[in-house]
Amino acid sequence: MKKKFTLEIASPCSENFDKMIPNSSGSFCDSCMKNVIDLSGKTNSEVARFVAEIKDKNICARLKVTQLEEEFQYNETSRINNFKYAAVAASVLITSNIAAQEKTPVKTEIACTKPNSYTLGKVAYSQVAEKEILITIKGKLLEAKTNRPLNKETYPNLNLTINGSQNAVKINPDTGDFSIVAQVLESSKTFMVTITGSDYYLSKEIAFTKKAVKGSKLNQNIIIAAEELTKIYIAGGLGINYNGK
Repeated sequence: MKKKFTLEIASPCSENFDKMIPNSSGSFCDSCMKNVIDLSGKTNSEVARFVAEIKDKNICARLKVTQLEEEFQYNETSRINNFKYAAVAASVLITSNIAAQEKTPVKTEIACTKPNSYTLGKVAYSQVAEKEILITIKGKLLEAKTNRPLNKETYPNLNLTINGSQNAVKINPDTGDFSIVAQVLESSKTFMVTITGSDYYLSKEIAFTKKAVKGSKLNQNIIIAAEELTKIYIAGGLGINYNGK
């Protein structure tokens, strides 16, 4: 019988998961003296298998926020049925192996046919690649309402990349300062900034003017609303809501 369920965390925990003591299944929280199981990197089938095994035990877990929108399912079967299935499967396997040994290979002839011929034409086109330039962007990451750095307790370990640069730079948690070398198109009037933290994420297009670039350097603050940051992870007591009977 298939059991379908959704997950919930009714009272999210405010503790920083990154400061907990890591172990094989997640991390140990000193505040509540409990192990927090990390399910954020698990597939749906792995989460379903985990829920089937814990038998509704009271546990703390860490999830991606998107996992709270998922519906999971697993097959609930008895051990007797499992044994019956295994016995039938073994019987079918033995029978099929004997039948395969008794069969005489049948020779087949494959007639080769000449493939159809097609005349390919040539298409001429002109493509001009846009020139890319390297600029150093310096500024502060500020919250729109306060015009101050984001709260470092609420938004810890913030990093920033621009236009998909491989090397992220750490944002100063006290001042909001950052400095990063970015590759932009010479004709571009915007760049894409990506901000990541322990539990948050934001990707946003920021406008700038070429006149503001002086000697391959651009001084520009990045101002965002705190509400724009998307919550990635959530932790707390795991609730399991079964759907149907």
